[in-house]
Amino acid sequence: MKYSILVLLAFMMASCKDKQAESYGITQLPYFNSTDFTPEWGKATHKIPEFSFINQNGETVTNKTYKSKIYIANFFFTSCPGICPKLTKNMSHLQESYKNDKDIMLLSHTVMPWKDSVAVLKDYATKNNVDVTKWHLVTGDKDALYHIARTGYFADEDFIKTQDESNFIHTENFILIDKQGYIRGVYNGTLEIDVDRLKRHIGILRKEI
Repeated sequence: MKYSILVLLAFMMASCKDKQAESYGITQLPYFNSTDFTPEWGKATHKIPEFSFINQNGETVTNKTYKSKIYIANFFFTSCPGICPKLTKNMSHLQESYKNDKDIMLLSHTVMPWKDSVAVLKDYATKNNVDVTKWHLVTGDKDALYHIARTGYFADEDFIKTQDESNFIHTENFILIDKQGYIRGVYNGTLEIDVDRLKRHIGILRKEI
């Protein structure tokens, strides 16, 4: 209970700092180039690597699908009873918020591809009103999915600590990617306060000079 309160307070403080920064006319977000998510301003060295997966409609999704787009990426699996429903709910809210904005897209990777086939993703997409023109749910080769989660999006904290490739990936992170393929923000996708922070950062990112 105490831990939950401390986490919430930390996010509230971060939110207040963001609002203060915006009030001072901050026009650029930092870059995140390493697994420790240390912010670096004006220095982009890590780009999301090339990828190729299959979406809920059986279509190939690659970096080109997101070329010149701002997008939010996350990792989930359809049978998850814990945090995934919250992640999907908040991704749905983002889909609704940017439904008429062609510059903003969403990308959800399954971490259980041996169960989450195209048909399973299709059913999940239908149940959650996923718009394939805005939001791709992707499956594919397990090694490729886990590799991009760990080395592309830095999404697996357990792997960072243990370096155990057999570990199952489960993360609450929403990762904000800019139009050039660089990581510009990381957020707890289960918390509304942090999703609101993500939205504010999208606003800043769109106005970057």
